[in-house]
Amino acid sequence: MLKNWLKIYFYQIKNNKFFTFLNVLGLSIGIAGLVFSILYWNEEHSYNDWNPDKEKIFLSITDIGEGQFWASNVVTFEPYFKTDFPELESYCYLNNFYTEEILQYKNKKEILSKVTDSQKNFFDFFPFEFIKGSAKNALADNGSIALSEETAKRLFGSENPLGKQIDYGKLKLIVRGVYRIPGKSSLAPEVVVNLLESRMESDKDQWGNFNYGLMLKLKNPSAAEKVKKKLEKLLFENRDLKWAKEEGITLEQWRKKGGRPTKIILESLKESRLHSIVHGFAEGKGNYQFLMIMMGLSVLILLLSIVNYVNLATANAIKRAKEVGVRKVLGASKSNITKQFIFETAISSIIAILISLVIVELSLPYYNEFLGKNLVIHSSQFYLQIVFIFISVIVFGGIFPAIYVSNFETLKVLRGNFSRSKNGIWLRNGMLVLQFAIASFFIIGSYIVYEQISFMNSKDLGFNGDQVIQINYRNPYDYREEGYLKKVVQRYETINQELSKINGVKGVGIGSFSFGNQIGSSSGFSYKDKSIQGKNVLIDFGMLDMLQLKLVSGRDISPKFSSDTATAILLNETAARMLGEKNPVGKEIEWNNKKLTIIGIVKDFHVNGPQEEIPPMTIFHYKTIDWMIQNAHSIYLKLDASTMEKSIADIEKFWTTKVDTEYPFKYDFLDKSFKRSYENYVNQKNLFSLLNVIVIMIALFGLFALASYSIQRRMKEIAIRKTLGAETKTLLKELSKQYVVFCVIGFAIALFPVYYLLGKWLENFAYRIDISPIPFFVGFIVLMTLTLIVVLSRAYQATRVNILKYLKYE
Repeated sequence: MLKNWLKIYFYQIKNNKFFTFLNVLGLSIGIAGLVFSILYWNEEHSYNDWNPDKEKIFLSITDIGEGQFWASNVVTFEPYFKTDFPELESYCYLNNFYTEEILQYKNKKEILSKVTDSQKNFFDFFPFEFIKGSAKNALADNGSIALSEETAKRLFGSENPLGKQIDYGKLKLIVRGVYRIPGKSSLAPEVVVNLLESRMESDKDQWGNFNYGLMLKLKNPSAAEKVKKKLEKLLFENRDLKWAKEEGITLEQWRKKGGRPTKIILESLKESRLHSIVHGFAEGKGNYQFLMIMMGLSVLILLLSIVNYVNLATANAIKRAKEVGVRKVLGASKSNITKQFIFETAISSIIAILISLVIVELSLPYYNEFLGKNLVIHSSQFYLQIVFIFISVIVFGGIFPAIYVSNFETLKVLRGNFSRSKNGIWLRNGMLVLQFAIASFFIIGSYIVYEQISFMNSKDLGFNGDQVIQINYRNPYDYREEGYLKKVVQRYETINQELSKINGVKGVGIGSFSFGNQIGSSSGFSYKDKSIQGKNVLIDFGMLDMLQLKLVSGRDISPKFSSDTATAILLNETAARMLGEKNPVGKEIEWNNKKLTIIGIVKDFHVNGPQEEIPPMTIFHYKTIDWMIQNAHSIYLKLDASTMEKSIADIEKFWTTKVDTEYPFKYDFLDKSFKRSYENYVNQKNLFSLLNVIVIMIALFGLFALASYSIQRRMKEIAIRKTLGAETKTLLKELSKQYVVFCVIGFAIALFPVYYLLGKWLENFAYRIDISPIPFFVGFIVLMTLTLIVVLSRAYQATRVNILKYLKYE
């Protein structure tokens, strides 16, 4: 039986090459799209999945109010953990970001960019597999270091690294362990050291310094709320009450003045990758919304492909109606015919899946580049999902056509009457309307996404980065050294002088910010009864001119005024508005117990991407707040466009020989760096555009199939009308009007979903477009035009046939 079914299947392919091609291609494209999304979904959900304590481990996040969340904490919690928190199994302070460091063993030197500094129990929270040594002793003291398996191989080759001494910057550390990371992890360091304790010691009494990541392991995850309240109580007693008392005012007065209670949020490690409100770990957080968009759109496309498959299958069924009739006369049952057609769907599905896997394999490098991933096709989970797709296609795409064909009435089909019940017609028409609705959603949605990205590209950013480069700047001094800050300032000023001498360099400045990234440093300042949490922006003289930052009022900092390096400060427009003063220039604010005078207001400018709201900023010279120069990690240079290539070569030569001899020279053009901050949204626009093309193509396949089916059923009617003198334009109008109606209905169905869902997407942007009628108008015109092209071309072909072919039996 199976042998006969296979013969019939391949015979049908041979005689219906075009329909079979459309069938399998449409299905392959839909399955390939879903496979891409599944690979992305699996990887994002695999983060920390290997960690047995992922539900018990929590990251402590500080909520300082006004929508500001920090993945950092005060170290002053530590003494209380040991006495007042029986709910805790353990705690660990750490740098939850990576640093870069040079490791050297004998003559082998490696620059590692994923270095984590933590307390000694780091591996209780991330229980990596230890190949050599043990997790317990790997960070036993501040002279210990643990290496990843890859790092150990790079440094030691086949030599056993345990007990060996290596140079870590200016320190000498002993290798106590080598570990292997068993899966995707929120922290996946190449090196872990235990040097944090000495820095923590300097902050042990500071309730205002939120400088450390903090992980808590609870005995019972249900105790998270109780622990949270205890932490908030400690902050309340040691910050709010204490600071109000120091100012000689009541807590209520302190609150009216602008003092905000500090809250704590505990996020489990299990949820940290996709549902965190902060970038709490060095490996970053996933884009859950983008992930859901990918999955949703992929499911829609697969649904569209299955609907298209059903339409093509039922359209092609007319040609096989007599085959079914003859088989029924010879004794075949409905059940047997149904099984045969389901079998054919299964074969088509297998072929489509194989083709889709080829498409995915060939396209995966581009997909990985697009997502910044390294996805691969394997794992038992993936294969089970492929089996599920296969079964779904058979259930939703195979059963209906099989039942449809098996229910043909024998006598009618043998006489050439292929009419079916009204229910079948309604179902096919309903699927066509669904195709129109999905196509409308993608056409309108891609236009709205395009408008938003275009708006971001054209928005006034408040600065101009043309011919400006930013260089990664490292501070080589140890903060514990005597005269540390003075050395840092002298080093920068020497570098500034030398860079200024290079031909083509028109300006040099230092900054505690990097365009395209968040401003890391934040401090509160007060004015009268207002308290404002501002972002600290450290600059040098001439930086406003270099970056073309505009002054709204007042003046820029200048070397002509000695006070500008001692008590002067600039505010951006956002911070100035929050003061509530018509003209704040000349007013005095209190910044970390220091009196500073506002000398100018700078027009608002973006540092991070244009999708984010501009925060209040305090802008001052690097000498005004001397310790702030520790946060200066960028040097900006304005270059002459005509000598740029030569200037950059000279800068690199100077940098690698005089400034940073061991690290590679890293620079970026400011405007390119900034554009990368919203590259993710540009990628979403490109994805939407690509899927839009695919959806339209699949929808047109289905429309062509159903138009072919409908016109095939009406060929005798067309022949009779032509015989009675009907004109071609009249026939075209009659044959196409139902599709125009279906197009309008499908478009109307898509209106609310696209308006609502794209509105939700636009909520990601602080600066956004309003959804106008234009995308809907353009979408309707495009959809209607494509519909008429397909239907009228097929209808026109039908009017050109030999009418005797359809009338000779009457």
